[in-house]
Amino acid sequence: MSAYSLQDVHPQSFGKVAVLMGGSSAEREISLLSGQGVLNALRERGVDAYGFDPQQKPLWDLKTEGFMRCFIALHGRHGEDGTVQGALELMGIPYTGSGVMASSIAVDKVMTKRIWAAHGLPTPPDVVLSPADQTAQNINALTKTLGLPFIVKPPHEGSSIGVSKVQDIAQAQAAVQLAARYDRDVLCEAFIAGQELTCAVLGSGTAARALPIVRIEAPQGAYDYQNKYFTDVVRYHCPSGLAASQEQSIQAMVLEAYRALGCRGWGRADLMLRASDHKAFLLEMNTSPGMTSHSLVPMSAKADGLPYEDLCLLLLAQATLDQQYTKGATT
Repeated sequence: MSAYSLQDVHPQSFGKVAVLMGGSSAEREISLLSGQGVLNALRERGVDAYGFDPQQKPLWDLKTEGFMRCFIALHGRHGEDGTVQGALELMGIPYTGSGVMASSIAVDKVMTKRIWAAHGLPTPPDVVLSPADQTAQNINALTKTLGLPFIVKPPHEGSSIGVSKVQDIAQAQAAVQLAARYDRDVLCEAFIAGQELTCAVLGSGTAARALPIVRIEAPQGAYDYQNKYFTDVVRYHCPSGLAASQEQSIQAMVLEAYRALGCRGWGRADLMLRASDHKAFLLEMNTSPGMTSHSLVPMSAKADGLPYEDLCLLLLAQATLDQQYTKGATT
């Protein structure tokens, strides 16, 4: 039986709803797929919902066209990074997911890791290369700090865009150059050999709830952009097959990571479970996760008794603003 009740949710009370999708980031293609899925689901549940692509129309049209709340299905820059959230705050239009600060922090993998480290949460050792640091000497020195293999990624991208696994130092220069096409700084992380996991969270504060963990099994460990969204070669295990005590421990850690960043509404943490000692390491937090047919939050929610359409409706019902000001308050 589902732990989620929607009997107090009345779709007609939401008014005119915009599903923000597309946008201008490198993840535009995936965002359009996510947004269309959400749009269809909300309409199925009786919501007066419309697609809205910020690349095609100015955001201010949300105000002039009378939209009352927004479901953010944008991924990456100018959608998941606090910019759209800030614009919606200024317009006074409630939106799904995390607020301005949490969104802007979580989209930056470097800042996310710093906050997690300050909270004593495990994340792989890393080296950040600024443009000035991206020299052959510094890149060759990465093996001393991180060992081989190691991962190179742009800190502000998702969907495995610009990510490389460096097996040999001869591959490192090209990997850094690829990541630098998407970001000024480049994040290099020690590779954690083991199982890839993801854990979604719904809700806010003390009421936030971790969903069942999904264990990801990709061919040769290649859980890349193509395999994530456009093939059926990846196997997803939910239930994860982990021991109950271990799953609960990881879920508790993910909730702590979610709260440390100030996330709300929903999110999804990606992790690696090290094979040598079964220790879990946090990789990143997604504050506007994918909602495509291959996406992991809907898969986990379904395993927890929450169908896709109800998941979308629940997230929309939790749309809010960062600050609920009291009339007459003074500073």
